[in-house]
Parts: sequence; structure tokens; C-alpha cells
Amino acid sequence: MHTNSKFIGTGVALVTPFKKDKSIDKKSIVRIVNHIIEGGAEYIVVLGTTGESVTLTKEEKQLVVSLVVQTVNKRVPIVMGLGGNNTQEIINSMNHPSDFKRIDALLSVSPYYNKPNQEGIYQHYKALAKVSRLPIILYNVPGRTGSNISAETTLRLAREFKNIIGIKEASGNLEQAMKIIKNKPSSFKVISGDDSLTLPMIACGAEGVISVVANAFPKDFSEMVRQTLADNLPKARTLHYKLTDITEQLFADGNPGGIKAALEILDLCKAYVRLPLMPINAETRKKLEHLIAQY
Repeated sequence: MHTNSKFIGTGVALVTPFKKDKSIDKKSIVRIVNHIIEGGAEYIVVLGTTGESVTLTKEEKQLVVSLVVQTVNKRVPIVMGLGGNNTQEIINSMNHPSDFKRIDALLSVSPYYNKPNQEGIYQHYKALAKVSRLPIILYNVPGRTGSNISAETTLRLAREFKNIIGIKEASGNLEQAMKIIKNKPSSFKVISGDDSLTLPMIACGAEGVISVVANAFPKDFSEMVRQTLADNLPKARTLHYKLTDITEQLFADGNPGGIKAALEILDLCKAYVRLPLMPINAETRKKLEHLIAQY
């Protein structure tokens, strides 16, 4: 399988379940990974935003990755989050290939807090591309990073570095996504980073999603993606609208608090999050319980 073709369809931004004492809940990781794969998702993304990776120690990250790799057991590809606002620190991490055994690609978020200009963003990813032994998927999420990877910068990187194979585009800007899709190299993947915009983005030419919702509802969400990719829009729309109200509530009081609450309602893990995050409010929880009961 060509590397790029592994990432067509639904990737799932895996949560990191915690116990009451906020330690890693290994049993729940196994349960959720199997739930996702059995639900038909095409690949799993570990140590992303939804996985609360910024609150995990190095040892905990290694534990989570090892457990996911073991549980997946080569059934689907695995993408690992590796990003930050210190370019050299990421490069140093890339010099330890033993950490990346059985990882198929890296998802690297654009530098946050520093607010680099477009040349700084370009030079950051150029430096990573020069040393990475694995393909890199860019991750543009201005709502969290404080800066946007422009379409021009994305296209520049896509054209100049063969190991930069795609972008998780979570700007919420369909015009920007379409500009990338229209002008990108054919092998470069545009991947939706917004569950609610996945259908229109794929209809415009994106090739899948890295989803939060599919932690809980992998069967319907991944089927919606497949139907959209197959241009079967009536079927895709039915599945899309089946999930829109739940999707809205999952993000109403923050991610991953919402998806962890849904997973708790479905008895897949507890809803514990680590500070500075807090569980979702009671009103949102009640709405989720009602919607999932109706679902």
C-alpha cells in the first residue's frame, strides 16, 4: 500500500482515558481501540489534542503508544502526534527512532503561542521534514495555536517536501481548504479536522477526516465518510444528520470533555480529564445523555 493511501477515510483522534486518580486507564484504551477498529475506522491517531498529550509525561506517552500499537496489532495504520512550539526539541525527539516502531506517520501541529509568521511556519516544517524518518501530516488548527497555516504555505510545503504527505485542516475555512485542494500535488492529502464540516470538505475534494466523534460512533461516522467519498451523497447526508446534534453537544463545553462524557455514557471509559481541563457542565451532559438514548 502506498503510504499516502493509508490515510484515506476516517482516522480517529484517540482519547486518553484516565482513572479517578488521573492515572492512565489501560483497560479502557484497549476497549476503545477495539471499538474503533470494529466500527470500521481506517486508522488511529494517538497523542493528539483529543488525547490530552500536553498533560502526559514522556513515560506516559510511551506507555500509551506501546499499548495502542500492541492492541492495534497491525490491523490499521497508526499516526502519532508530535508537535510543539520548540522546533529543535521536536527534532531531538525525532532522533530516537525506537520511539516510532510500527508508527506509520506523524501528525505535527503548527507551532502555538509563539505566533510565527508564514515564513517561520514554513521553516519550522522544513526543518522537521529534513530529519523525519516518517511521513508528516501538517495540522492546522488556528483556534488552538493562535496562527493559521495559509493555503500558500501549505502548498509550498506540499510541493517541496515529498515526506509532507497531507494536512489536517481544522481552520473551519472552506475557502482555504478548497484553494489547497484545487492547487495541491495529486498525492497530497487534505484531511478534515472538523467533524461537522467533513461531508462538505470531502464533497469539495478532501480525502477523509481525523475525527473526534468516531471515538464513540465509529460505525456510522466512518460509513458516512465512505459514502461521501463514493459520491453517494443521499446516504452520506442521512448519516451526517443522524450525528449532527450529538456532534454539536460533544464540542459545546470543550474537547475532549464532551467525547469522554459520551464514552462514559456508552460505558467505554470514565469521563475524567486532567487539569486545566474540567468535565463538561451538567446541562451539556444531560443533553448528551438524551441524544445518545434517542440515538
